[in-house]
Amino acid sequence: MPSLLSLYRKVFFHKKPGWDGQLLPETCVHLPNHKLNLKTVAAYNKACGFENQTNLAVSYLYTQVFRLHVLLFTHESVTFPALGLIHLKNSISQYKSIPMNSSFDLRCQFANSNETDKGLEFDLESKAYVDGELVWSATSTYLYRVPGKVGKRSRPARGSDMDWSEAKLWQLPQKSGIEYAMASGDFNVIHLHPVLAKPFGFDRVLAHGMWSKAKCIAALPSELTQGACQVDVEFKLPLLLPNDVSFHYVPTDDGCRFELRDPRGRRPHLVGTVKPL
Repeated sequence: MPSLLSLYRKVFFHKKPGWDGQLLPETCVHLPNHKLNLKTVAAYNKACGFENQTNLAVSYLYTQVFRLHVLLFTHESVTFPALGLIHLKNSISQYKSIPMNSSFDLRCQFANSNETDKGLEFDLESKAYVDGELVWSATSTYLYRVPGKVGKRSRPARGSDMDWSEAKLWQLPQKSGIEYAMASGDFNVIHLHPVLAKPFGFDRVLAHGMWSKAKCIAALPSELTQGACQVDVEFKLPLLLPNDVSFHYVPTDDGCRFELRDPRGRRPHLVGTVKPL
């Protein structure tokens, strides 16, 4: 597994000129025979609210492929900086329950890059194999905003027609950001301290999108998320910490849909669905 120190040294100190107008090549990185640190898994479960897990939480392997993502972002074929990328949506598929002591073959690559009215949009695809069998995959869609491109003005995100009268209210402390960073290895400065987040336009710590997703998954019925399933989310509005949020889910014909909103239930921070595979 690549060293976090060497990766972040490249992210913060190796200046990149910006997007050169070329679509991303399907560059791939491969890490065989990867074993998990069970203490780190336990810290992740605690930070995200997973309790009594006998197998991996469906979102955990994202913390492992994340370092490979950063390795790709710092590759010479990528001419724009990793800082400032916008995570638009994320899909995770788990094809079976995954024991924590498994040995993984991890593969990540760029895919489906295209130019939009706001910049360069692309997917990062990740796959995990155990003994040659595909057990987990994920696709994250990112946007690199090209300077000078404004794009069409979008309407403010609004919650769906979901009945919000029985939503749960969560109080999220500022320390949630650093706890997730310690457990996941994602030390993006906007998630750590208000002083570090301020140069990026935030007066408070910004909650990590994948922590928000994991927090929601942990609050769903375990029978929906501990076997073969697919969990899709779209990230809507930034979630600043500390903060109060409201969460609710409703069953559907093939799983459920869920949303994380502001305390009044008006505007969503993320919307998602779960379905069995």
